This record gives sequence, structure tokens and C-alpha cells, in this order.
Amino acid sequence: MKSDFELKRQVEEELAWDPAVEITDIGVEVHERVVTLSGHPASYAAKLAAEKAAQRVAGVKAVVVEMNIRLPHSDVRTDEDIANAVRSMMRWTVGLSEEAVKVQVEKGWVTLRGEVDRAFQSHVATRTISHMRGVMGVSNLIRIGGKAAAQDIGEQIGKALQRHAEREAKHIEVRVHEGTVTLTGRVGSAGERSAVRGAAWAAPGVHAVVDNLTVA
Repeated sequence: MKSDFELKRQVEEELAWDPAVEITDIGVEVHERVVTLSGHPASYAAKLAAEKAAQRVAGVKAVVVEMNIRLPHSDVRTDEDIANAVRSMMRWTVGLSEEAVKVQVEKGWVTLRGEVDRAFQSHVATRTISHMRGVMGVSNLIRIGGKAAAQDIGEQIGKALQRHAEREAKHIEVRVHEGTVTLTGRVGSAGERSAVRGAAWAAPGVHAVVDNLTVA
């Protein structure tokens, strides 16, 4: 088992390696394999990237986030500007109208409410908003509508895997329960893992994806 000192070193190396993170903005402490991140990242996207980088390090038991975003003056936007930009982004990227999803912005924090037919629309919207300048955080309260039988969902995902990652499809198990897809098995690379997750998210009727895949 790695020591706290070794974990701290590896987390700092992972943060320094990630191009989305400015290591000088982040402090790292480790106690009993629990990593605490502190500091002032310059964007919400950088904050998320730091969290994910720490979670990627083998041996980390949990990550505690004590970071506060400090936007550069050039990135500060009014809530109205952010709301208008978010609405435009949702129309252009995933075709979501103002009627389908309502946008609320308070002190840079974006909250989305409404209902969509496919989980990927909600997923893409949240990911894109997280990288917008001036955004301090995102709460995704979008409901996923539409119903499909578990067998239909599983068959559609299986066909997509055959198209996108045919070799890996033989080693992947897909289980569906009430719209939640659980993926288990092994893939050959991080790119293939991403392709498998994407295939699952894209299927109609999917509300959530649990990724238990391993990279061999």
C-alpha cells in the first residue's frame, strides 16, 4: 500500500501532467489516503479537472474539495450574459429549447431544470456549460423522460458496441435495470472505454451509466 507521502507526490505529478490544471493554483494534502485539494483554480473547468486528476491516482480512497474558484477579471460575466450564452449553447449543441429546459443563474452558478428524451443531451449540456467562461458551477436537475424495455436498451447498446468497438464487445457485459446501464468487463485502452460509455449514453431510455470497466 502506498504511503500518504507517495500518494501526495503522485497526485501532484498527475495535476502537473493534466493540461487543464494550473498546478500553482492547487494545494494537496493527504491523510490516511484521503486527498484534500485546496487553492483557487481560475475556472470551474479547472476545478473539475483537478478533482478528476486526483481521483485517477491509484490508492486514493477519497477526495475532499476545499477549492474556491477565483475568476480572472477578463472572465467575469453577468448572470444575464451567462444565461443567454447557456440557452444558445443548448440550442446549438443538443437542440434543447427554452421550453424543454429552464436555465437559472445565480452568482455564476447555473441550474438546469426540465425534461429530455435522451440522457446524452443532459450529459453533453452539463459538460459544455462546465467549460464556459464565467461559470462558477452547474446543478443538473434535468429529468430523463421516455421509456424503453431493458431488453431493447441492451440490444441497442450491444449493436452500437459491435459498430464502435467490435473486438471489446465480446468482453463486455451490459446490464439494464430501470434505465440504469451497468458496464462490466475489460477494454484495451482509455479511448475504447470512452467509446463504450458513449454507446451506452446514446441509447434511448438510458437514465444513468455505471462504468465498472477496466483497461487491460
